[in-house]
Amino acid sequence: MLLPLFTEYEKEHPTDRQPLPDRYLGLSDEEMDRRIATAKASLGPRLVILGHHYQRDEVIKFADHTGDSFKLARQIGAHPEAEFIVFCGVHFMAESADVLSAPHQQVILPDLAAGCSMADMADLEQLETCWQLLIASGCDPARIIPVTYINSAAAIKAFCGEHGGVVCTSSNAAAVLKWAWARGDRILFLPDQHLGRNTARKSGVPLEEMMVWDPNEPYEALDSAVVNRVRIILWKGHCSVHTRFTVQQIANVRSQHPTVRVIVHPEVPLEVVQAADDSGSTEYIIKTITDSPLGSVWAVGTEIHLVNRLARRFRPDRTVLSLDAFGCLCSTMYRVSPNHLLWILESLVDGVVHNRITVPDDRKYWTKVALDRMLSIS
Repeated sequence: MLLPLFTEYEKEHPTDRQPLPDRYLGLSDEEMDRRIATAKASLGPRLVILGHHYQRDEVIKFADHTGDSFKLARQIGAHPEAEFIVFCGVHFMAESADVLSAPHQQVILPDLAAGCSMADMADLEQLETCWQLLIASGCDPARIIPVTYINSAAAIKAFCGEHGGVVCTSSNAAAVLKWAWARGDRILFLPDQHLGRNTARKSGVPLEEMMVWDPNEPYEALDSAVVNRVRIILWKGHCSVHTRFTVQQIANVRSQHPTVRVIVHPEVPLEVVQAADDSGSTEYIIKTITDSPLGSVWAVGTEIHLVNRLARRFRPDRTVLSLDAFGCLCSTMYRVSPNHLLWILESLVDGVVHNRITVPDDRKYWTKVALDRMLSIS
């Protein structure tokens, strides 16, 4: 019941999101649904709405395509006729969409306050400092491959593109690491240390061949002996949702449901992956549960909106539970409200574009290089 209570509360306290005109506040769910549908129909093929799996139900039901970051990135080029791409997600996703879109298309984020705390854990100045220290420690810059998770700013993606690197998502992280190691001795992986560690370990890299880089530590130099023995350098960042999952939660759910299978997202800490039965991207989680035998019981360690959606979809043939009894909510994704979506769409009908997301031209080229490399890796 916590999520419905939170939804009711936030309707009355819209303080953490982009302010709206008064006429878009206090609307009933029915009126918003009707007006969103009307505006969407009026715009027709000029509009494509993309919705990330973690988006709230009141918004994602209007999406033309749903998926994780990788799946949605592949949809950008599938609608050349669309003038407007409304991305119901967070800022870094809209940036990637702008880079991959055609010149005549405009990418719009319904709420500019929808950011990502993980993406904020790595900035360009910190990355440049790290890179220079690695070179000073004796690393050949041509043999370090920077890999950034898609949950990062365009400036970080552009740096990776310019330095022979690539973007990855949780769907293709293993393939990207294989690609990178075929081109260099070691990988600098940012900003999520857990995805990097879990993926590298699953690829056969022992923990002693990994090291963590903390961008908030005042480094003067790096131990060249340590740097030269590692295969992957992990940026000390994390997802505030997925680090809430614990080994104790897995023990609790197993005690309550003896036949349960536990599947978690690879952004969780290593010990949680080790205690679970399986791990993978949101698309992998969906496919695994879809393909599971009737009567299966699943505890899922990822954002609560996706878990609840899976529970409704598979009931009564399978049981899907949240690993966290209180539900792990992506609060920044939640800032994209139906009110904001309605405001954006009705403004487009009136010929007004709000919240267009654009990546500066000096970063767009190398960001696109990094994203195109990602899309080319299977």
